Amino acid sequence: MVWDCDKTLISSYMQEPLFRHFDVDGKKFWQEVNALKAYYGKQGISVNSDTSYLNHILTYVKAGIFKGLNNTLLHEFGKELKFYPGLPQFFGEVKSLINDDEKYKAFDIRLEHYVVSTGFAETIRGSAIAPFVDGIYGCEFIESPAEPGFLDRAGNSDYANVTENAADGVATSENAPREISQIASALDNTSKTRYLFEINKGSNKYPETIDVNSSIARESRRVPFENMIYIADGPSDVPAFSILNYNGGSTFAVYPKGDVKAFRQVDALRRDNRVQMFGEADYETASQSWLWLTEKVRAIADSIVERKQAAIRNSAGAPPTHLS
Repeated sequence: MVWDCDKTLISSYMQEPLFRHFDVDGKKFWQEVNALKAYYGKQGISVNSDTSYLNHILTYVKAGIFKGLNNTLLHEFGKELKFYPGLPQFFGEVKSLINDDEKYKAFDIRLEHYVVSTGFAETIRGSAIAPFVDGIYGCEFIESPAEPGFLDRAGNSDYANVTENAADGVATSENAPREISQIASALDNTSKTRYLFEINKGSNKYPETIDVNSSIARESRRVPFENMIYIADGPSDVPAFSILNYNGGSTFAVYPKGDVKAFRQVDALRRDNRVQMFGEADYETASQSWLWLTEKVRAIADSIVERKQAAIRNSAGAPPTHLS
């Protein structure tokens, strides 16, 4: 199961704790972000609308508005995320449906959860959902950039200590403030599909031997697309929905309870065959979304069992018999 985060798992945007912490008007911040494309366009510069907010955050850090913003703070903000009803318990429940069933255990069939978000990976790691998730992909920041010539100092003991500390998120100098200063990775709505292929091919589990661009026969891939379910909230996830739909996977859209505008949006996705089904963002036991998702998970697991049983039957030769 591959999940979007904002408006899919949580009811708002994960940047809200950041704005509260620094007493910044979030509405004004997003207005500025939405105006960046035109602002830089006048300078002949094209910016990515999905990820330009990351640079604007760094601009706020440089200006002292987000003074002291670092990865530790981003992680702490995860504790403030408010999840939709039934979460994170649903993640554990649906895993148990598969992982604890002897029928599926016999064929080593297990369920995995992944979150793929254009938000902060570190904030998701600090949230209540993290213990239930097998992989988190999102935007990340660097606090201590490698300086020019850093390789030349590789034999220096001081450099070695700096390298070790930097890996733990510690500033390169005792007196240097820890602040994010560069973007390490930036996901937009199109690049999300890359991580579907990573999960599909298994490069997320075996990065040393499998690259996301490696050519791997469909039957040899770790998680076939038909064994995936992608859950998200809207049109921005159409590229990921399309990959799953085209390759025999399952797609599900959610909308907040009582939100007519959001309901119309996901219903339009269904009419346009962008998603196979939609439901309220309520994952409580026996809710519509709970029922559809758990039934889909069981159906996928059952189909794997059937394929494996058929393969065993086809490979087994006829037993010897007495000659008459």
